[in-house]
Amino acid sequence: MPDGAIATDDPELDASLAQLRDTVRRFADARVFPRAGELDESETCPEDLYREIASLGLFGITLPESLGGTGAGALAYAVVMEELARGYASVADQVGLVELVATLLADHGTPAQQARYLRPLLARERRCAYALTEEGAGSDLAALKTTARRDGAGWVLNGSKLWIHMAPLADFAVVLARTDPEAGHRGMAVFLVELDAPGVTRLRAEHKMGQRASPVGGLSFADVRLPADALLGQDGRGFHLMMSVLDKGRVGIGALAVGILQRALEESIAHAKQRVQFGKPIAEFQAVQWMIADMAKDTHAARLMVRHAARLLDAGRRATLEASFAKCFASDAAVARTADAVQIHGGSGYIRGVTVERLYRDAKITQIYEGTNQIQRMIMARHLLA
Repeated sequence: MPDGAIATDDPELDASLAQLRDTVRRFADARVFPRAGELDESETCPEDLYREIASLGLFGITLPESLGGTGAGALAYAVVMEELARGYASVADQVGLVELVATLLADHGTPAQQARYLRPLLARERRCAYALTEEGAGSDLAALKTTARRDGAGWVLNGSKLWIHMAPLADFAVVLARTDPEAGHRGMAVFLVELDAPGVTRLRAEHKMGQRASPVGGLSFADVRLPADALLGQDGRGFHLMMSVLDKGRVGIGALAVGILQRALEESIAHAKQRVQFGKPIAEFQAVQWMIADMAKDTHAARLMVRHAARLLDAGRRATLEASFAKCFASDAAVARTADAVQIHGGSGYIRGVTVERLYRDAKITQIYEGTNQIQRMIMARHLLA
């Protein structure tokens, strides 16, 4: 067992969840972590790993077996995200993306849409993108400008999206568009868009600070003709659909941040024990001990917060406040404590290719995507002061 691994134990995990955790941990240790540095450097999307993940049943893990999932819950999802992120956050990020899109398709898709998109998605036969963000509409989705207008039985889509996960490689995207400019949030709809359709252009792939093996880019839509069955759910309910998966999404990002924290803790303990300065291991210096203690404390607290929110979701309860607590705390802790991990490693921690340097870069985006931490604090305050 690696140094610091005891902090991942949770006596409230039942036997099946403990077995799932151990299975994913072994996979991450054997197949994911050894490749993380190379994948980060090359910005390569590891399709072979994703096919293995699909064969393990880790895509759409919360979905019912009748739709191709494994029938597990949000707590199982959190466990999977943490263990994969402990291997490499980019890999966990892709599992989180599939979980959100698969949940939308499971909850709102027709049987035909599920056959065309959902089952191939879970088998990694098709790849998805989740297209919300625009130039002026990130946190403020009310500023959305992409439009879809009715044209006979179908629709015509115009607009553009940026910073979209998997846009450079995806086969299809779920796209939020405005169908009624006068109706605000009630004038939006979600569409399933084939990315090889006429009028769709993939914009440049971005070169990111961290999580570099999870590709991000833009999409442009110029008079893209969509059939009637491209509409997911109901017209006018698009904003609600996209928001409906955010509690689960924030649990997933919180768990991903916990995985980063756990790896940073393990790397820091191992380095502190073997690095000698002034004639003794730096683990014997109180300054280093306190950083490691804070790292372990925050990892443990973040894990408990994430799993508490997941358990609420599994009980069928609303967990918006608790998911915001978990995502905000875990991601803030990941940024702060990976900075400590770099500090513990000293000059070597600042060198590209050293694990803690990558963890520091990978952690930052967790404060931004799935709702910035400023938005999380607004959500918390709104609930607490209502």
